[in-house]
Amino acid sequence: MRNQVEAILIGVAAFVAMLGAAFARDAEFAAHAWVLFFVLAGATVVLLRRIEFAPAGPVPPRSPDTGYMDEVVRYGVIATLAWGIVGFLVGVVVASQLAWPILNIEPWFNFGRMRPLHTSAVIFAFGGNALIATSFYVVQRTTRARLWGGNLAWFVFWGYQLFIVLAATGYLLGITQSREYAEPEWYVDLWLTAVWVAYLAVFMGTLIRRKEPHIYVANWFYLAFIVTIAMLHVVNNLALPVSLLGAKSYSAFSGVQDALTQWWYGHNAVGFFLTAGFLGMMYYFIPKQADRPVYSYRLSIIHFWSLIFLYIWAGPHHLHYTALPDWAQTLGMVFSVMLWMPSWGGMINGLMTLQGAWDKLRTDPILRMMVISVAFYGMSTFEGPMMSIKAVNSLSHYTDWTIGHVHSGALGWNGLITFGAIYYLVPKLWNRQRLYSVRLVNWHFWLATLGIVVYAAVMWVAGIMQGLMWREYDAEGYLVYSFAETIAAMHPYYMLRAFGGLLYLAGALIMAFNIYRTIRGDVREEAPMGRRAAVAVPAE
Repeated sequence: MRNQVEAILIGVAAFVAMLGAAFARDAEFAAHAWVLFFVLAGATVVLLRRIEFAPAGPVPPRSPDTGYMDEVVRYGVIATLAWGIVGFLVGVVVASQLAWPILNIEPWFNFGRMRPLHTSAVIFAFGGNALIATSFYVVQRTTRARLWGGNLAWFVFWGYQLFIVLAATGYLLGITQSREYAEPEWYVDLWLTAVWVAYLAVFMGTLIRRKEPHIYVANWFYLAFIVTIAMLHVVNNLALPVSLLGAKSYSAFSGVQDALTQWWYGHNAVGFFLTAGFLGMMYYFIPKQADRPVYSYRLSIIHFWSLIFLYIWAGPHHLHYTALPDWAQTLGMVFSVMLWMPSWGGMINGLMTLQGAWDKLRTDPILRMMVISVAFYGMSTFEGPMMSIKAVNSLSHYTDWTIGHVHSGALGWNGLITFGAIYYLVPKLWNRQRLYSVRLVNWHFWLATLGIVVYAAVMWVAGIMQGLMWREYDAEGYLVYSFAETIAAMHPYYMLRAFGGLLYLAGALIMAFNIYRTIRGDVREEAPMGRRAAVAVPAE
């Protein structure tokens, strides 16, 4: 009966979307309304075929005390991996478009529309699903309480997938606010706000009904991520729509105020979406995989409070040498440099958790992946404050050095810790003895690490070369190099960047195969890693 009721409600929503497409005030809104109609119509058909998205009966308890809502976590893990492969694939295409411009296909598949599709697919689709799935898993285990709100967690999951589809199609169709981050239009933002409020309600409700008196530090990081991203999203996307049946809207900000709001949002999306949330992963999954307690729980609390206080002020360092008042630029720089200390405190805490268990790195590629991710976190949180210093920023800004910095953090820190968490979760969520192949995890580790190193290294070299060419003057004070000459000099580096991204994508595809076989229950017979095979020695 529940399926039929849900199908009717979704069918009504599909009919409303069809009406929106029919009476739209502009072609862009009509195109998006048709996308929504087909998505909802498909969901209606699936429900009417009585395919269950959640267990029909009571969920079997995973411990004698309580039963956990793990089905939504399973879906989240699969969505994370699927969207990750899409995002990495689009990234390889975008990198190839820069190396070989003929690959730009007008109008939907040119660089200008594919680039925001890539960044949003990796950050919000891959990273966002990873954060939602792991936070739902971690909060249940650390509170010994089932997710609050019943099927509200399913609304969060499916509502977030709908947001991803609308945002992705909007980028390709050119339906964005045309600002720095090419955010989706106002109606997509409103939908995401509703989903995010539901996410906060589920997480907070679970914490409130916890059976453990103490709130574990990972939950503090997840909670800071959820609350701060909600604030950033609402303020940055304040806009006035032209009409209820039109896609066009006007931002509440303009000029330098708009730029400051954009980078207050942009840098803190890095600080709370890509740092605080993933630190919640680190503080849970590394101790679990290493079978060791957190090195210093007191340091983790200091790490949390100093990080969330300092990060929110660092955004203006993206606007050095602009119309932003000089005092605001300096404020952003100072707070960025101060961020180095708590960030490295967290890195040290993560690495030192392996104290007494370092030998496991020889035989456990999952733990190795997690440890390397923390190393990339430390490297990125040193490089970021350094690049915020005005003298360094005058060379690095607007160059591909920034691109190398961003990807060393996103692929090295966010990507590897997510892969490690998924490898940890899948056998437990599907009740398997172990992964299908530990050897394939090792292959994934080396392909991903090599891909990141190639990508970041060539972008560092290319970015510094760019900056030096742009500031080279002759004796008469004229620029030595034209912009076209700098682009020509970048060509070999762009080819190497595409190669590095291809290695990273190959590792993710190997992971997908490994996870698929694990879920099926297959097990590959393998010799233990880190040990030499015994060789028979003839008796003397």
